Amino acid sequence: MGGFMGHFLVGIGFVLIGLWQSMNIICSFARDPWNFKTRSWFAVNAFKGKLRYMELYAIMGGSLLFMASELFILREKHHPLDDDLTIPLKNLKYFEHSTMTLFLFLYALLARLLDAGDQDGGDEGGILPNGLAHLMGALAFSQELLLFHLHSTEHVGVEGHYHWLLQLVILVCVLCMLMELSWPRSFLVVFVRTLAITFQGVWLIQLGFLFVPFFAPKGCELTEGPHGRMVVCDSDDAIIRAKALATLQFSWYLAALVSSALLALAYVIRHYATARKYHTIDAVVEECGKQKKVHEQMLSSY
Repeated sequence: MGGFMGHFLVGIGFVLIGLWQSMNIICSFARDPWNFKTRSWFAVNAFKGKLRYMELYAIMGGSLLFMASELFILREKHHPLDDDLTIPLKNLKYFEHSTMTLFLFLYALLARLLDAGDQDGGDEGGILPNGLAHLMGALAFSQELLLFHLHSTEHVGVEGHYHWLLQLVILVCVLCMLMELSWPRSFLVVFVRTLAITFQGVWLIQLGFLFVPFFAPKGCELTEGPHGRMVVCDSDDAIIRAKALATLQFSWYLAALVSSALLALAYVIRHYATARKYHTIDAVVEECGKQKKVHEQMLSSY
């Protein structure tokens, strides 16, 4: 996943999945807020049969392609092992990246096997307990967090700061997945989770730009290190400035994403929600007053 293109493509994948899930949970909540229930994935209802599982197939296909490129396709010898079948130090990061993706593949595969034909998608049905797909999703994000936190490349400096901020987003994904097991009807929890998935993709794309020489922070440059290209700054002041800018970027992207999501939520509820399910307080008081008068007239007639 090193370099611009690797981070960019993986980031685009997270963004697309996150936006797809955000759109579905917002529309689902707007249609029927009283019966809303969280889901770990959503079917494409425009298609029938196996095509409705496109989200899960996209995750599985993308995961397999990523693992193949990390371990075989992009390798000089077309395999990641030394002649004595041991893993060389320089290739450990590729095994770590592939292991993260392996758990995403297992999550999507399990979710597909759990589905029992529910047209809205989800992990209900069958004889296995509900929420198993959520639990597998939490495990996948937990492994991603663990492997980034204990990464063999030991990201330091500016690059390490970017990865530390990424771990915060992954942690939110883990917590939300676990919370959905206890509060399956909480819109806010699943709303935050889908935003976190989208934001993880956005930040991976931004992390990719860090490896483009033109976008290197002022006073810093890309050099070849023992584990590949890395960002090296000329002074401590340049490092402090670069880290502060990364934190500001993180906050600005988060503000833009949250604002956009809230506007989308307000728009959908305003224009597509069933009107009878959203009464103002004044309307409720007025309706209660009418009912009270009807009951009084009925009583007075006896």
